[in-house]
Formats: sequence, C-alpha cells, structure tokens
Amino acid sequence: MRLADFIISNIEPILMEWEAFARSMTSGGTMDALALRDHAGDILLATVRDMRLPQSRTERAAKSRSRPIDNAGEATLNGASEQHAIGRLGSGFDLPEVVSEYRALRASVLRLWDDSRPDPDDSAVDDVTRFNESIDQSLAKAVSSYTKRVNQSRDLFLAILSHDLRNPLNSIAMSAALLPRLVKPAADTNEVVAQIATNADVMARMISDLLDYTRTRLGAGMPVHVAPMDLGILSEELFKEFRTAHPSRNIRFQSEGELSGHWDADRLRQAISNVMGNAIQHSPQSALVELRVMGEGPIVRLVVYNGGSVIPPGELASIFDPLVRGSSAEHPRQHRPGSIGLGLYIARQIAQSHGGSVDATSSEEAGTEFTVRLPREFIKDFGQPILDENQLRTM
Repeated sequence: MRLADFIISNIEPILMEWEAFARSMTSGGTMDALALRDHAGDILLATVRDMRLPQSRTERAAKSRSRPIDNAGEATLNGASEQHAIGRLGSGFDLPEVVSEYRALRASVLRLWDDSRPDPDDSAVDDVTRFNESIDQSLAKAVSSYTKRVNQSRDLFLAILSHDLRNPLNSIAMSAALLPRLVKPAADTNEVVAQIATNADVMARMISDLLDYTRTRLGAGMPVHVAPMDLGILSEELFKEFRTAHPSRNIRFQSEGELSGHWDADRLRQAISNVMGNAIQHSPQSALVELRVMGEGPIVRLVVYNGGSVIPPGELASIFDPLVRGSSAEHPRQHRPGSIGLGLYIARQIAQSHGGSVDATSSEEAGTEFTVRLPREFIKDFGQPILDENQLRTM
C-alpha cells in the first residue's frame, strides 16, 4: 500500500497517537480530545493531498528552498499548519512543544506504516521523501505563524504600555513644574524638583521611542506631516546644537547644492539627531564627527561621518535592527539618557516613511559613514496596519 493511501486508511490510529503525545506535555494535560487533536486531521489530509499531486524536479527544488509554487495542496497544508500553530499558542504550548508534535507525528506515521509490512515497491523511497517534504513544509509554516503571532502580541503590548504610561508621566511632569509656583521651596527642594523634571523628560523620550517602534512594527508606518523646508538650514541648526552640547568634540558641518524639498521637519530633526548622537556616542573624544548635506538632482543626501573604531561586519549587518547595541568596539560606549537602543532603527523608519533610505559603511580607510537619502517629493508607502485607523491615530 502506498504511504498516502495508508495514511487515509489509518488516520484514526495516527490521530490517537498524536492526541496521546499532546496530552503528555504540560500544556495538554488538562485539554479534551477535540482540543488536543486540533487541526491534526486537516494537516494529515492536506499532507496526503500534497503527496498525491504531481511534482516536477523544478517544483521540488523550489519547495526545498521554501519558494512558493502554484499548488492547491500546498496552500491547504500551509493554512492548516498556520491555524494549528495559532491554536496551540492560545492553549499555552511553547514553540519547542509545537515542533515536537510534528516530530512525533512523523515518527508515528512511518512506524505504523513499517509495522503494516508494506510490499516492497520502488515508489516507497519517493513516498517517504514526499511525506517528509510535506511535514517539513508544514512545520516551517507552523513555526513562522507561531513566531509572527508572538511578535504581534509583544508589539501590541508595548504599544498599549507606552500609550498608558504617558498619562501618569505627564502628571508627574506637570506636578514638578507647578510645585515651585505653589510654595516657596528651599534650595535643596528646588534641586529635587529639577531632578524630577529632568528624569520625566528622559522617560518621555524613551516612551516616545517605544511608541514610534510599535507603530512601525504594527504596520502603521512612521507618522509624518510634510511641508516645504530647507534641509540645509535644519542640519546647520542641529550642528550648532551638538557643538554647544559637546564643546570638547571636533564637530564639523558642510553643505552644498539645492537642499529644499517636502519633508517633515520634526521627524527629520529626530532622525538626524539620532544618527549624530550615535556618531558621538560611539567614537572617542579625539575623533572627528562631520555632518555633510548635498543636493543631488531629485534627492538630497545627508552623511554623518565619524573617525572612530571600525564597526565589525557582523554588527554592521544588524546595526539598524531594533533594540540592538554594538559591543565589540575598542572604545567604551556610554549609555545616553533616554536611549533604549532604538535610535538608528527609528532614523531608518523615518527615512523610509519619506520614501528614502539610510545605509552604513565602515572601514579603516574611510571611517564610519551613515548616509541618508531623501527624495525631494514625499512618497507615502505604509504597510497594512494590524490595529484599526482609530487606534493608530491615538498612539
């Protein structure tokens, strides 16, 4: 008997073993039979359907590389696996437990088929190969669906947390501002009030970064409001601010060409400040930091250079990832107040929300450069939000 036919004929014994294995795990100990089996039957039927469909060498190669092919059986298999993973997440199964279910399913089917002593057949190897391909594909889809839902839940939690923290923080900041007006505090009290106000500002920046992060992760895109502006004027203002804040550093500014366009001035100020702050934070006191702005036809290019240590290739590849900090530079990296490792991520999101980009290069010869490219005309290109429009507007 061919393996696909065996699975159809013995689907109940296979499901009984699946159920018993799921019950043996901590999360499944109190679940009933229907919940334990979940979408197992659908996965098996979809696997059989996929195994029975003709498959060319090209399609098999594409499948092994997780490339989509026009296959109704594959679509059904993916759908069943996706729903199973989401169901298991809701029932408290962790990811290793979900993976182990597929491992147990594979072992059960092949053992039961072997116990049935199938007639020797040249097609047996192909049957096992097709079965393993389908189970691997189903497992990959389940893992992807599980992790995607976990990430969405985490990002939604961060969005709600950040949003809800703003009200008590605003109350703290307002109280600190009003206290000196209500009473005539002593000198030491003034110092305490000033510390409260300063720390409230630091927390406000952290919450703002978290809100920006969760908006992009939830598909809302970075909110921007564009208007005509001159990037050269904004960049020079920021240069002067950083030079005043860091009088001991060698900071230079250079601009050339036409630098006007339609952008969100506040968001670009935030992006450039993040990149400049990163350059100063991650380079020694003696290193040059330079801000250059150049008009180049339909785009404006902004470069932040620093002569600090080379960023290793392994770190350079992930430097724009959220909540990532480099760790292997020769010079100590001071943690900036109000920073939670989102500065470069937010800078890239701001550029992308303007239809632009941010890239980084680093070498001994050329130093480290972050290059921001912005089209003069804004291009809106946001993803599909998970939250509805009213929820996004209030974040």
